[in-house]
Amino acid sequence: VQLQASGGGLVQAGDSLRLSCVGSGRTFSRDTMGWFRQPPGKEREFVSVISWSGRTKSYADSVKGRFTISRDNGANTVYLEMNSLKPEDTAVYYCVAMVYWYVRPYQNNVNYWGKGTLVTVSS
Repeated sequence: VQLQASGGGLVQAGDSLRLSCVGSGRTFSRDTMGWFRQPPGKEREFVSVISWSGRTKSYADSVKGRFTISRDNGANTVYLEMNSLKPEDTAVYYCVAMVYWYVRPYQNNVNYWGKGTLVTVSS
C-alpha cells in the first residue's frame, strides 16, 4: 500500500502549485484523504482533509481561502491546489488516508502516510 505525492517545488510568494497524490495497493475511494505538512524545524501539522464522497472538506485556518482540496476516486487520487503561496507555507507536504472522518485529525488518526513532497516558497 502506497501513497505517492508529487508536484512540490520552488516558487515565489504569490505563486500557485498543485500537489497530487496517487494511491496504490488498495482502493482509497471509501477513505478520508488529506494533507499534513511539516515546516522546517517545526512539528507536523494538519492542512486539509476531504471525505470519501468529496462533499465535505476541512481546512486549517492558516490555509483557508487559499488552498482547495479535491479528489478523483476513479483515479485513486487526491489533489491540493495551493494559491497565493506565502513563505510560511514552506514545508514538506504529506498525503494521508484515514478510515474515519475527522474535521481536525491528529497524526495518530492517520492510517496511511505517503512520502512527502517539498514545497519551498521564496519571498
